Amino acid sequence: MKLSNENIIEMYTKMIRIRKFENRAMNLFAEGQIGGFVHLYIGEEAVATGVCSSLRPDDYITSTHRGHGHIIAKGGDLKYMMAELFGKETGYCKGKGGSMHIADATKGILGANGIVGAGHNIACGAGLAFQYKGTDQVCACFFGDASTNQSTFHEGLNLASTWKLPVVFVCENNGYGISVSQARHQNITDISQRAVAYNIPGITVDGNDVFAVYEAVNEAVARARKGQGPTLIECKTYRWRGHFEGDPTVYRPVEELEQWKKKDPIPRVEKYILENNVMTQAELDQLNTDIDVLVEEAVDFALDSKMPDVASAVEDVYTDIVEEGRTR
Repeated sequence: MKLSNENIIEMYTKMIRIRKFENRAMNLFAEGQIGGFVHLYIGEEAVATGVCSSLRPDDYITSTHRGHGHIIAKGGDLKYMMAELFGKETGYCKGKGGSMHIADATKGILGANGIVGAGHNIACGAGLAFQYKGTDQVCACFFGDASTNQSTFHEGLNLASTWKLPVVFVCENNGYGISVSQARHQNITDISQRAVAYNIPGITVDGNDVFAVYEAVNEAVARARKGQGPTLIECKTYRWRGHFEGDPTVYRPVEELEQWKKKDPIPRVEKYILENNVMTQAELDQLNTDIDVLVEEAVDFALDSKMPDVASAVEDVYTDIVEEGRTR
């Protein structure tokens, strides 16, 4: 599939934003400025970028506990994301959601989710809404390899297959479910094989190749828009950090990480850009500098923002709508 230089630059920009945001979040957490759990996306940038670059602004996504990359790739604002990580009132969820629960319905981001496997059926709900309204919108559902052992995965794929819902299921197979390798929790090599049970296409791609991800998802999105139902796409990738920040990662060999770092998705794109005269080295350097500035502005915004008022703890919890004849 032929991509314009503009498309390629946009993809590269998204990947760099994700990497730099995550690196800054990693350092801030280590300094004790960010509390709670933080699950970083470093090493997996090509997946979120390839998927979201195949979507329109009015398409939706469901995310996971490792969701920063998804949010950024779908157009999330770095300032509001960073403020949310700091628990500030200016954050996407007014400081109540933290790292694992960022959402922005105006951008089609139905929310990251701390519950493993929770996104499959939410994505089916979005797909059903599109189908009911007669639009050609699509929902991309991100999830990890271990979540495919959850009942929600099978329920979601079965429902989407039966009703031909416009959902693209994207498995980010980074090889580990917390500390358990895929080889220890599944008797299959390719998770895409599970699509056979639901009579839908199942595809495995190199999740560190943003162009391969884009091509596979673009085809799946086109099928979904035509009413031809869902697709299961497995993207084989790797997280450089532990399951969460502070995880000692004693369960995986150091050599394994080093081998995957050699497959870093970002230099692969840079190499393509330079060899095909999409940008010069000077332009790449300037773009990186500009994104460094954006990230620092996001940190300053978060630091300058106020903590939520204690009284706000009970806001946005209960509805103010009272049904006729009933009391709250």
